[in-house]
Amino acid sequence: MANVSTLRFGAQTDEVTSLLRIVNMVRVGDAVTRPEIGRVTGLGRGVVAQRVDRAVEMGFLEDAEFAPSSGGRAPRTLRFRTERGRIVVCALGGLHIHVGLTDLDGTILAEAHRAWDIASGPEETLATATSMVDTLLAGDDATPVWAIVVGLPGPVDFDTGRPVAPPIMPGWNGFDVRTVFEKRYDAPVWVDNDVNLLAAGERARRRDENIDLIYCKVGTGIGAGLVSHGRLHRGTNGAAGDVGHVRVAGSEHVCRCGKTGCLEAVAGGWALVRDARAAIAQGAKGALADILASGDDLTPERVALAAERGDPLAIGLVQAAARPIGEALAGLVNMFNPGVIVVGGAVASVGELFLAEVRHRVYELSLPLATRDLVIRTSENDTREPLRGGVDLAREQLFEVSLPRWFSEGRPTVAAVHGAAAVAHAVRHDRH
Repeated sequence: MANVSTLRFGAQTDEVTSLLRIVNMVRVGDAVTRPEIGRVTGLGRGVVAQRVDRAVEMGFLEDAEFAPSSGGRAPRTLRFRTERGRIVVCALGGLHIHVGLTDLDGTILAEAHRAWDIASGPEETLATATSMVDTLLAGDDATPVWAIVVGLPGPVDFDTGRPVAPPIMPGWNGFDVRTVFEKRYDAPVWVDNDVNLLAAGERARRRDENIDLIYCKVGTGIGAGLVSHGRLHRGTNGAAGDVGHVRVAGSEHVCRCGKTGCLEAVAGGWALVRDARAAIAQGAKGALADILASGDDLTPERVALAAERGDPLAIGLVQAAARPIGEALAGLVNMFNPGVIVVGGAVASVGELFLAEVRHRVYELSLPLATRDLVIRTSENDTREPLRGGVDLAREQLFEVSLPRWFSEGRPTVAAVHGAAAVAHAVRHDRH
């Protein structure tokens, strides 16, 4: 890497601005030859050559194959050097840990998955997760980590990277997740709600559409990720989309959060298991009763699978859950007016059986204008969805949000991305 200490803001703002723009244009493919860069930016040929040479010197770009000739000498294309850094995604669920390693273009290079109870607490959980990440990195070629994204199954203050009173995560409230990863890997870290990672994954499939989208996850619990004009909408404190704790009229079920009548306590996966057990205790027969009789435990996944296979009790439970979920989504549709609703998670994996009830309630209770162009569908049920969403979030934060802050360093650093305050906080944390 060449010495880039002379590239600073202030007197050279125009140079830095055009360099940033050129690197990003090549990275996303908007302009990949020097003549194309000149046409898009309006910069002269000599200036373009100078800027590209500097970007090559800094290690961001390199020459690639020749482009097709349009009648004359074929121009050489440029490529963004995606191999220079790695992105780590650590997706923590209620009952699993999924980690992945990618290049800067989001290509998944390695991944690992294991069953894990998030209620084991932050120290033990993060020790296990970082050990899994260490194993992935040990099999790589020592390329530095440029970014880490951690997804958590509960509310997260995105600015601080700390969970806030997560109902299914005892001992996690206010825990400094970000610093654990930053100290271990010396790379900037972003921590977010797991449903936001899923919403980011759906957004990545529609990057050119400037989409308004809701991703509703119906698994053990219920949550929603909101994308507004192509941007994740987290709200002031990161609590946007917490639809699982909307009150269901007439319900007296106590939720895991301690409140009464939450949507999650009526229609979440754990509520379906609770209701299935109660029905079986009262004499209900069928596949779910057979599972309990065999000594196995019921899970939301098993309820969904039994519904797919035609078990009457499971079908009734799934359809009963879909109705209040549809009603809650109808409220979001009237307020947010999305173009797409994607429903995912273990319970929603039943497919049309679940989705038909959701659609019916949404269209019945929403304004005609709000549903005129609305598409409601299930997710692709891809086990890599959290990894792809985490990578999309990392690339957004690296190249669209924080790039001007770390560009002159040649690679992202904790201090450049999160500021001196983050480093001071890490030092204080280390002392304690």
